[in-house]
Amino acid sequence: MSKVVTAILGGGQGARLYPLTELRAKPAVPMGGKFRLIDIPISNSIRSDFDQIYVLTQFNSASLHRHISQTYRFDAFSSGFVNILAAEQTGTSREWYQGTADAVRQMLFRLTADAPDEVLILSGDQLYLMPLEKMIETHRSNDADVTVAVTPVPRSDAPGFGVMHLDGTSHIAEFVEKPQEDEVLDHFSLTAETIAKADIPGAPGELLASMGIYVFKTEVLVDLLETEPGVDFGKEIIPVAVRDRSVFGYVYDGYWRDIGTIGSFHQANIELTLPVPPLDLYDPDYPIYTHPRFLPGAKVGACDISATILCDGSIVDGATLRDSVIGVRGRVRSGSTLERTLVMGAGYYEAEPPPGLPGVGVGHGCEIRNAILDVNARIGDNVRIINAAGVKDGVETDTYAIRDGVVVIKGSAVIPPGTVI
Repeated sequence: MSKVVTAILGGGQGARLYPLTELRAKPAVPMGGKFRLIDIPISNSIRSDFDQIYVLTQFNSASLHRHISQTYRFDAFSSGFVNILAAEQTGTSREWYQGTADAVRQMLFRLTADAPDEVLILSGDQLYLMPLEKMIETHRSNDADVTVAVTPVPRSDAPGFGVMHLDGTSHIAEFVEKPQEDEVLDHFSLTAETIAKADIPGAPGELLASMGIYVFKTEVLVDLLETEPGVDFGKEIIPVAVRDRSVFGYVYDGYWRDIGTIGSFHQANIELTLPVPPLDLYDPDYPIYTHPRFLPGAKVGACDISATILCDGSIVDGATLRDSVIGVRGRVRSGSTLERTLVMGAGYYEAEPPPGLPGVGVGHGCEIRNAILDVNARIGDNVRIINAAGVKDGVETDTYAIRDGVVVIKGSAVIPPGTVI
């Protein structure tokens, strides 16, 4: 399995995850209390023994660069690395990355420097635990030019993805990016006959969607990107490859979620508190790596807690927690109730808050439901964050925003005592 280079696309702006992406790249957004989104594709690649990894970055990338450089260090006897390829001016390009394919095109000379057999392209903002080595094995056994990871999705989700037909050999016979017309969706919908013919683990009415995970023969990738002007894989490069090359689908039927909105991000985090979460971070066969912090264990005093994750260094005293995640160094004080809430924690401990400010974390006697508290947020005593007006979207202040019905308290924001949101 050597001779595979992984390229992780981490340069997107992540506008739909605002305000979590106001000051950080989307792949740097904290996930599950102690991880970052970027840890998922990097860990999947390392676990599959693909340890020559490049992360392509562009927007708000400082915290992402810091996390990667502090986390992924291989020993002196390993050839593995996780290197950052930031958008840069070169002798052949003066442009920012214009899209997923353009980012890879601009960095081809680095990705292919050691003449890998294949280039594995992953997204930096998806959640999955996937045996990528099996995808490579399938790609090689098919002698494919390109292999696209695909998964069944409901018809309601299909307009957000590239969808396709597979023949009985898993060859991609047709592909269209983000179809909106009912007749096109009807055409690509799975039937009992197509499911049986292609041995697909979907249900009638679902569609096969591209996961944005690709394997290219290196020479094919180079040729496509040098001869085709398209800047996006899904919209331009993959349709050309389907027409002119040997392109196969690798069907994946496990958990996969594209983190596209605040609502999907919040739900994915809350699902981690289930007895057996769909994204099982406790699976010993699929470890997820992140920055080691050397913090003490979580400290709990006289609390009523159910279906909740408490991360390293968190302190919860006399609180009620339901279906929530308390991140690294997170603090919840006495008398507070949290339900379906993600507390991203803090970057430091403080002995005493600055004069006139509440302490970092959640104060006394608060009620918080269906919310995200970004890193270092300060919530004063007796605050109620409950979306009292039932707002779906469109509300934003200097300290919070409401997206998909979820109240997002911005990083380092101060919510004064007694506030009702």
